[in-house]
Amino acid sequence: MKLFPLTAISPVDGRYRQKTSALAAYFSEYALMKYRVRVEVEYLIALAAIPLPQLDGFNKKQISQLRDLYGKFSLQDAERIKEIEKSTNHDVKAVEYFLREKLKEAGMEKATGFVHFGLTSQDVNNTAIPLSLKEAVQEVYRPALQKLIDRLRNLAVKYSGVAMLARTHGQPASPTRLGKEIQVFVERLEKQVDLLDQVPFSAKFGGATGNFNAHRVAYPSVNWVEFANRLVHDVMGLQRSQTTTQIDHYDHLAALCDALKRINTILIDLNRDMWSYISMDYFRQQIKKGEVGSSTMPHKVNPIDFENSEGNLGMANAVFTFLSAKLPVSRLQRDLTDSTVLRNIGVPLAHTLIAMESTVKGLGKLQLNTEAVREDLDRNWSVVAEAIQTVLRREGYGDPYEKLKELTRTHRRITRETIHRFIDSLDVREEVKMELKRIEPGNYTGY
Repeated sequence: MKLFPLTAISPVDGRYRQKTSALAAYFSEYALMKYRVRVEVEYLIALAAIPLPQLDGFNKKQISQLRDLYGKFSLQDAERIKEIEKSTNHDVKAVEYFLREKLKEAGMEKATGFVHFGLTSQDVNNTAIPLSLKEAVQEVYRPALQKLIDRLRNLAVKYSGVAMLARTHGQPASPTRLGKEIQVFVERLEKQVDLLDQVPFSAKFGGATGNFNAHRVAYPSVNWVEFANRLVHDVMGLQRSQTTTQIDHYDHLAALCDALKRINTILIDLNRDMWSYISMDYFRQQIKKGEVGSSTMPHKVNPIDFENSEGNLGMANAVFTFLSAKLPVSRLQRDLTDSTVLRNIGVPLAHTLIAMESTVKGLGKLQLNTEAVREDLDRNWSVVAEAIQTVLRREGYGDPYEKLKELTRTHRRITRETIHRFIDSLDVREEVKMELKRIEPGNYTGY
């Protein structure tokens, strides 16, 4: 079967292709080839700038032509690399041969011998992949996450004045405000974004086993460590790992996966809370004409966006967990297990992208059921017991906790009248009684 969204094995390339298509520019096979070409080209330009005598004479037009090889990289170019790979059975070597062809076509044949000069494939891969990951995080992931945070912040402001019964252990607790409970997630996410921004995107660039053996033996007068640091940092915008084996140690990539996983865990918590508020009828969802909630129960309007998000976040976190645990482990100077694993780096980001869009969609459907929120507060006057006993402590009144416990820790319903009768029975000043009677579930919300 030909590959279409309806025939794809993975839902991120099938059912959800429309939501994940932006990531194809960073994590597809085509994208990996393009980033490899970019690394090889910039490396060749940097060699010429040393300058190496054999590469003397590159002019601005030729450098522009070289950068066009990745700037205008086409599907036809990618298909040519795949054709070469049928012979080489080595994906990075196929890129090298492709570039040699392009250089010959452009009249730069003297430079062909310096394509991939002194490098191992991991110098290319371990620069191309973190570069694609960095740009995907900056250009796709962060805007999507910011959109979600902004939506939450707007809801926090919108509902800042809405008093709401809190529930700890699922039981009625001291009232809060709906906006504040949403602001909890805004703060948590923003703090984790700060931590995410501290994780470097690191690259390995140092030859076959990380020591620049071939480079140094060919040109011993060149400081290859400084050269690689400039190339990786100044040109690629990455941080070069200074001491490596044949591959990067992936510790920073593992940290990135863990940071993304923590953000996803917060979003799972958010989805479950919103799901619960909907089940409590605090929120109702907009009804869209023609939509079906259940194939058999016509009345259903299910919180499917929050459920979809939670499921995709779970999938993403399972892969992030595996990546962060597996990638930093490699036998001796390297084994090949990281290579096939790294090809899946876009998968958890795709599930995360699907999830965030679903959460934003779900938040956009919410309609506050003010009546249900108020009724829940009014049914639970027992929550002001904390306030009353605390004021009585201030007044030096016996052991008020025990008296309030005796009054409220029953299965009888506690009403305004129950509380006021209790207050009237207290041996305290009249102004204290008036103060206590002003306390209600709707105004006992703290800051």
